[in-house]
Amino acid sequence: MTSESVQIDTPQSAASAQQFTQLFSATRRGARLARLLAVEQLAAWGWPRDGARTDAAALVVAELAANAAVHGRLEGRGFRLGLALLPTGRLRIEVTDPRADRDLPAVPREAGEGGRGLIIVEALALDWGVDPCPPSGKTVWAEVRAVTTGARRQALSV
Repeated sequence: MTSESVQIDTPQSAASAQQFTQLFSATRRGARLARLLAVEQLAAWGWPRDGARTDAAALVVAELAANAAVHGRLEGRGFRLGLALLPTGRLRIEVTDPRADRDLPAVPREAGEGGRGLIIVEALALDWGVDPCPPSGKTVWAEVRAVTTGARRQALSV
């Protein structure tokens, strides 16, 4: 397994975005490790380990990674977790799995035996969706708030 944490310049802004990617086995253990490593990366970027933002991001990573391990799995293929701090004040979470089917199940309005993961993602994410990942596979992404409201107000007033 390899991981990387890099700074890239975005053409839209002088601010740079921080990015992180990691490959995981498409197993429940891989999904758990994805959540744990995401929290470690966020802490390395200065997020509090026990803050609401970190908890929300960890839950979204956990749900998307679990879906990739359970529903997006193909024998011998893993999934990729990507995190990016965007200049818009959002954290983009991407989970790419090898299944090419882009259709996600509809978000159920009532939590039954299954399907609660997408309810959690929809509740915590500012936006989310699915994109194709050629030549095969798909990326399920979600964006959560990366800055607290107070910090955003303070940054705007400076």
